[in-house]
Amino acid sequence: MSLPAATDPKTFHFRNLHPRIFIGTASDRYAGWIGQIYSQARYEGRITKRTKVIAGKNFIEEVLPLDSVEEYFEHFSVLEIDFTFYRLLLDENGRPTPNYQVLNTYSQHLKAGDRIILKAPQIITAQKIHRGDRYVDNESYLNPKIFTEQYYVPAAKMLGSKLSGIIFEQEYQRLQDRTPVNAMTRELDDFFREIPKDTRYHLELRTDLYLRDQVFEVLKKYGVGQVLSHWTWLPPLRKQLAKASGRFFNGGGECVIRLMTPLGMRYEDAYAKAHPFDRPIEGMRQPEMVQETVEIVKAAVEGVSVNLLINNRAGGNAPLLAREIAEKLMGKKEPPARRQPGLWDR
Repeated sequence: MSLPAATDPKTFHFRNLHPRIFIGTASDRYAGWIGQIYSQARYEGRITKRTKVIAGKNFIEEVLPLDSVEEYFEHFSVLEIDFTFYRLLLDENGRPTPNYQVLNTYSQHLKAGDRIILKAPQIITAQKIHRGDRYVDNESYLNPKIFTEQYYVPAAKMLGSKLSGIIFEQEYQRLQDRTPVNAMTRELDDFFREIPKDTRYHLELRTDLYLRDQVFEVLKKYGVGQVLSHWTWLPPLRKQLAKASGRFFNGGGECVIRLMTPLGMRYEDAYAKAHPFDRPIEGMRQPEMVQETVEIVKAAVEGVSVNLLINNRAGGNAPLLAREIAEKLMGKKEPPARRQPGLWDR
């Protein structure tokens, strides 16, 4: 694999790793990445703090300003923006929401070649949503009109060619709440038939039951990619791809791999372990995840482009995990066992 001179995993520069490999992260602006992705002096006095409540416990997050995305893209070639998961871009009267304003600010700091992958709002993808102290049925689930008018049209207009993908993430379905596979297939078919035709769609199903041939046939029919997600209750990446017989369905010739959490570890536990996201966490990163990711990426680029999106919760610090994977993709030999931690040194 020949590499442009600008590519150097040691300094966290992955942008030109390979013409068909785009490495990035799930979210950005983490102050814990200063010294890796971000420069200390550039954000002096501009770091803000916010409180995030996870499982009843308060965590303080230190956040960089929005213009830090310019420096982010000096290192990475793709960014997953996930705050759009929590609110539509336009309200029911067509007025811009706060999420629209934030995304618009992001767009003003992007340059040619920067790639953004957005998460579609949960109001579209979730069968149940949280209201007060309980989950209730979502009346807007897979509503093509709401998706098109209040999300897709403004997002596509705002980002243009820099919008390289939209992820539809469906929440994990508990056994008592699961829709029969045939019904799920019909619902997805109806939805993708009605929304604007686009080759940038990808579907992440977090319930193993739905990784079935009839669902994959719907994805193939509409050119929607299957997101391979290393996530709590899903099978390993290799098995997810095997369920689709190794096929990639996206009509634009792209696939998305998301490294989100260790298998078997809940979101709240992974978050608590990884916070404040500035270092690798001993025993958190699963070696099989790294190995399978490398194998799948190397095989996939023979036919499709790969967007590899890495979350801090997959090992403690996304840039360090990206570096390890990039070095393996480049064919760097493993160091002796006693030197193994060196891959994660800053």
